[in-house]
This record gives sequence, structure tokens and C-alpha cells, in this order.
Amino acid sequence: MTSRTIEVDELSRVEGEGALRLIIRDGAVATAELRIIEPPRLFEGLLRGRAYTEAPDITARICGICPAAYQMSAVHAIEAALGIEVDGPLRALRRLLYCGEWIESHALHIYLLHAPDFLGYDGAIDMAQAHPAAVRRGLLLKQVGNALMTLIGGREIHPVNVRVGGFYRVPTRAELTPIAERLQWAREAAWETVNWVAGFEFPELARDYTLVALRHPDEYPMNAGRIASNRGLDCAVADFEQQIEEQHEARSTALHARLVGPAAAGLPAAGAYLTGPLARYHLNRAQLSPLALEAAQAAGLGATCDNPFRSILVRAVEILYACDEALAIITDYEPPPAPALLALPRAGTGHGATEAPRGLLYHRYDLNADGSIRAARIIPPTSQNQASIEGDLREFAGHWLGLPDAGLQQQCERAVRNHDPCISCATHFLRLTVEHG
Repeated sequence: MTSRTIEVDELSRVEGEGALRLIIRDGAVATAELRIIEPPRLFEGLLRGRAYTEAPDITARICGICPAAYQMSAVHAIEAALGIEVDGPLRALRRLLYCGEWIESHALHIYLLHAPDFLGYDGAIDMAQAHPAAVRRGLLLKQVGNALMTLIGGREIHPVNVRVGGFYRVPTRAELTPIAERLQWAREAAWETVNWVAGFEFPELARDYTLVALRHPDEYPMNAGRIASNRGLDCAVADFEQQIEEQHEARSTALHARLVGPAAAGLPAAGAYLTGPLARYHLNRAQLSPLALEAAQAAGLGATCDNPFRSILVRAVEILYACDEALAIITDYEPPPAPALLALPRAGTGHGATEAPRGLLYHRYDLNADGSIRAARIIPPTSQNQASIEGDLREFAGHWLGLPDAGLQQQCERAVRNHDPCISCATHFLRLTVEHG
């Protein structure tokens, strides 16, 4: 029996720490593991005993790239526990904040982290020498998203203006005018981004994913909807924990999530599922704006997309949608009578889910009568996607076993980066251990 092991001990430039292990026996992939090795960050424990008013600011620190997603899932869950519902201009402003996050996060991923894979460069710095106009466009797009985050959220990283019930301060119409002008440019740049990415050469890989995302009848989901799948799952956010279970795997400090019960009946890969752009697009394509839908069709995206390498193209379409949606919100905006609804403490349990750029993000909070947090549960996109990412690695790596170790490693990195996991803002894996039997 021949054996070959590709082992990466560290991922560089990551949001967290991760590793990769691939074992090939007798010419076939026997093991493919994405190992998350960072120490537990214990945010759920940190929240216990804190006032519910502190949750938005604490959870924003979980992620520097998608902090608004953590804030929005937290405030939605706590508002559900308190029996209040934010609507009207305040709801629109929250969606506007989300547009900013999608723009800046997707632009970062597309232009700086993922495009070099398709264009044959080691990283964005090398790519910028040959494609300066494209990289500049990506950086300017990210700046527009950051500016929108700052205007609505108070600052571009870890926003401080979000609170249970709404915001501490809301913008005037006059304050939205300059960002609207920048969004006009960004919308054109997003269209150019779709066209640019559509010209990439995508490896052939069709995956039979179970796709899970929020689904909304009237809008492309960011911060509202029911939890749905392409295989019949349709439940309220409050029922999410009845449909999934988290399991500890010895190789990872992050829990692995799988669908269970009726929702998992007959599913491939023992309940593994995928959240993120491919799932959102599949389940909500009809809710894209006409301009975004036109761009998707022009780029060759059909009703579904099952190739994870083409997820970069779906992200480009989502940038265009976010620009379009942001402009529509600004056009219709009328300042609310107050920046926040009254939120009085009471005992209760609330559930919230929003669509982070990388996928479905779920929060649950149990509150005491004084508003202190008795228990918290947070299920991020990456923990839900780990099993499907490992499935990609098993299938895709099998096509490249004739490559030397360095080439095979590079292809495995590409398969992981398709999903922009929260541990991975990586462009390189640093240390490689190869064992040959």
C-alpha cells in the first residue's frame, strides 16, 4: 500500500488559526480534513451575566470583517425575547448597514484573496502589478462599503451605533446624499466586477450540496426570512435548533453542524450542508433586483450554481445587488421619529438569524427578568460549512493526485478559499509536511 500525506500546520493571513490534512492511499483520497485549531474564544460564556444591552457591542468583536452580521443576529434574537419588532425606516437602515458589509467583505474576498487564484498570481500584490486598474477598482469598492458602515454604524470596523431596538443615532437625508453619489459609482464598478470575474477560467466541479439559507418572499435575504433548503427544509428561525445539531470533532476546536431529523432524510454526506452565496442565490434568485438579475444572466449564471469555484461570480452579483438595494433605500428614506424603540427587560428566549457575507449566522439568547443574559448560543457560517468544505477537498483533490506536493497543496488551498471561511482571509498556507509511503 502506498501512502502520501499533505499536512499544513498553519494557514497564514487568516482570521483565526486553521490547518489542512490530506491523506492519499493507493491513488485515492482517504482523508480530507479542514482543522480549526485556534483556542476557543468563549464568547457564549463571556455573554452570560451581561446585560442584554451589551450584546451588540460584544458580539461585534467576534469578527472584524462581518461585525454587523453578528450585531444584527444578536439584536434580532434579543428583540424577539423582549417582544419587540423593528420595522419601517429603522429596519431599512439596518438593511443599509448590511449592504455596506456585503460590499466591503465581498470586494475584499474577490479582489484581494480569491482573484489571484484564477489569474495565476501568488497574491494581490503580485496581481496588482499586472492588473492595477482592477485592484484599484476593488479597493475603491471596499472603501464605499466601509464608508456606508461608518455612516450608519459609527465606524467601519466593530460598529458602535447599533443597539437593541434600533440605533443610538440615525442619519439625516442630507447625510445620505454624499454616500449615494459614491454608490452610483460603486454600482457601475460592481457591474464591471461581474463582467471581469465572468471571464475567469473556472475548474469543473459539480457538487450535490444541500443548500441552506434564509428565504424571503419579497426581498433578497440579508436580515429576515425563514430558514429554507433546496431539499424541502422550511422552518422559522426559532425552530433552527430542532433541525441541526453540533458535534465535536477531535481535529477541530470549532463544532461541526449537521442537519438532523426529517430535514436530513435521504441527504448526501450524513446531513452536511452549505450556507453562503451559492445557497442564497439558489433559494432567492427571483428576489434579486432587475439589474443584478440581468448581470447574473449576462455572466452565464443560470437558475442554480453548483460549482463552488463560481461562488466568486455569485459574490460579484451580490455586490451589485447591495449597491442597487442601498440606493433604493436611500431614495425612499425618511428619518424615523426616534432612533430606537423602547426595549424593556423581561424574561424570555429569542432567536435571530441573518445572512453574513459567508452564510447563515444564528443566535439564541435566554434572558432573565432583569434583562441579564442567562445563556447564549452562536452558530457561525464556518462551523456549518466545514463538512461541505471537506467534501469539496475529497472530490476536487482526487483530480490532481498526479501533481507534485506543492501543486496539490495549491489546488487544495483554492478549494478552501472558494468559501471564504471566517478563519481564512488566507492567500497562502505556510508550512507543509509531506509523508510518502
